[in-house]
Amino acid sequence: MDQSPVKSLSVFFPCYNEADNLERVVAQALDVLNKLGIDFEVIIVDDGSTDQTGRIADELASGDEHVRALHHEKNSGYGAALQTGFRAATKDFVFYTDGDGQFDIAEMPPLLKYMEDYEIVSCYRIKRQDNMVRKLNAFFWTALVGVLFRLKMRDMECAFKLYRRSIFDEMPLLSTGALVDTEVLARAKLAGCKIYQTGVNHYPRMAGEQTGAKLSVIFRAFKELFVLYRKIKAGQ
Repeated sequence: MDQSPVKSLSVFFPCYNEADNLERVVAQALDVLNKLGIDFEVIIVDDGSTDQTGRIADELASGDEHVRALHHEKNSGYGAALQTGFRAATKDFVFYTDGDGQFDIAEMPPLLKYMEDYEIVSCYRIKRQDNMVRKLNAFFWTALVGVLFRLKMRDMECAFKLYRRSIFDEMPLLSTGALVDTEVLARAKLAGCKIYQTGVNHYPRMAGEQTGAKLSVIFRAFKELFVLYRKIKAGQ
């Protein structure tokens, strides 16, 4: 990894009720990161889980100096969890993926070389392992926000992204729900950031329950979408 532009990296996992997955994904992350030989930290963001996620996160943090556990007192939303992770990151680059284990963090190291020329690497899911309704929702959502914000993205909401941490220093983030990925990409594009897209494998969920397809989550995303559109058009 001597040729990699990435010498320090924050990796974080937004989690809501992922007690059955968390130990496995953190262990995989530590294995991958230790092999890289770089300065790193792993941050677990527990978004007000009602299962044992918080307890497991604290145990993992107490067992390894590279791991930190952060907790929301109540479930505040996916965007709020990502905001916490971005703001808590202390390294030069920051990567996040969900704590549900549907991605293999071993596919992250090949992305690091792109950070010499880009501010963001945004992945798209290869053979997405979701039902057809969820796939259709994602397709139309990506098309809609692509038109609104002039973003040519293949998979807006893919939870496998790498950033220069400094882009968040001056970025106002408003979205506390599922719109957060769109907001980051839209604001980054306006700021002149370069975005690279590449594929990543997507795997079936082995445990736990998806929450992104709930009607309440979808309605919240649409409400935030048009508020965000007006604010960005107004330069806010």
